[in-house]
Formats: sequence, C-alpha cells, structure tokens
Amino acid sequence: MRAVQLCATIDELGTRAAAAGAAPNRAAIAAQGSARIILATGASQFATLAALVDTIDIDWSRVTIFHLDEYAGLSDVHPASFRRYLRSRFLDLLPNPPRFIAVEGDAFDPQAEIARLGELISQQPIDVCFAGIGENCHLAFNDPPADFETEASYLLVTLDEQCRRQQLGEGWFATLEDVPRLAISMGIRQIMRSRAIVLSVPDLRKAEAVLAAVQGPVSPNYPASILQQHPNTVLFVDAPAASLLR
Repeated sequence: MRAVQLCATIDELGTRAAAAGAAPNRAAIAAQGSARIILATGASQFATLAALVDTIDIDWSRVTIFHLDEYAGLSDVHPASFRRYLRSRFLDLLPNPPRFIAVEGDAFDPQAEIARLGELISQQPIDVCFAGIGENCHLAFNDPPADFETEASYLLVTLDEQCRRQQLGEGWFATLEDVPRLAISMGIRQIMRSRAIVLSVPDLRKAEAVLAAVQGPVSPNYPASILQQHPNTVLFVDAPAASLLR
C-alpha cells in the first residue's frame, strides 16, 4: 500500500479518490488510446462516483468498465442490483457512454458467466480499480477467510452473515432473509493485478476493518490486508474510519 489519505469530509474523500483514479485513466487513454477500469458499488462509493461523473476531461467512450461483484440470482431491476446501481449512479450520467461488462448475476449458468467474464477481463491489463472495504474487511465479496491463492478472475462465493447484515444495514434489503447468500465476485488475485487501486472507505463502522487492512497481519481472515502488498494502492478515509489507526 502506497499511502493512506485522511479526508475532512466524505465529499472531500470522493473528490480526492476520483482524482487519484482519473489520473491513470487519462494516462492510459493518452498512451494506448483506451483504458480499462473496475468500479465498486455500495454506500462507500457514492461520493467517489459522483466526483468521477463530474470529471469532464475523460473520454469515457474509450473506457471499458468491469465491476467487482453481483448477487447471484438477482435481476438487474432489483433495487439492490449492482448493475442497476452503476447504471443509475454512473453510466447513465455520462455524456460519452463507456463499454460496460456487467456481471450477470442472474445468468442461467453461473459457471458459464464466470468463464465469460474471465475471458474478457484477461484480454488486457486493468489500469485502475476503484474499491472499498467491507465491515468484515472483505474485498469485493471475498469474505473471510478469503482465497488468496486462486487464479480465477471471478468465482461463486458464499456471503457470511456479517457481510449480509452490512447489506441489510445499508438499506438495500428489507430483511436479512432477503439478502442473497451467494454472489459472483472478482477474485483477490485479479484485483491485485490492477496497475493502480483506489480505495474509498468512510464511516466509523469501517474503523476495525481499516485497522486490520492497514496495520494488521496479511491474512485471509482480513481479506483487504492483502493490499499491503500492492505497491500502488491509495486508501482514502474520513476521520471516523481512521479512528483506530495507530
């Protein structure tokens, strides 16, 4: 991990995280005519995505976007669908639409969908990955203990109860029983292959996860701790999220 940046407000966090991710995006377009990025979803990404939408000097038509994960069996019209989230909060707001490679969580054959995504994402390197950290320190939907060894670009994972309670607490579902138990998630090693990683992590409820990710041991029990080994990861936090850091 290259740096931890403390931000005074969530709006500042979003602005700075967007700027940090926009730079390698622009550089890739200038150098090779296109860029490939990964976007995250969830409440932690609201400000970052809003600031990215306002970044007017990026030709988004030259960008291919992947996203980190999607609930298995959930249609893209469900209020909690990450495909719906990205379309309404980002893709539909851009003047020059990018290419969007959606994780079709409700695909009839999840393993075929995983193979499709793996083939597409392996074609060229990822220039920048925008991500967050879960309350249980998950990275994408890789809950603890995460698989640090698999080379699979995407995999079918089981969501633990703390992860599912986070989704309930953020208001995406009416009851815990409504939260899916399975998801298609980008694998840890695929995330780590990104040339740059930009993390947006606000809120006191993330403080323990931030401590584990930044200053704890690198362990599958704290999946985001693997980012300590990535040389170009920058973590943007507000004061509550950083409150346990030493």
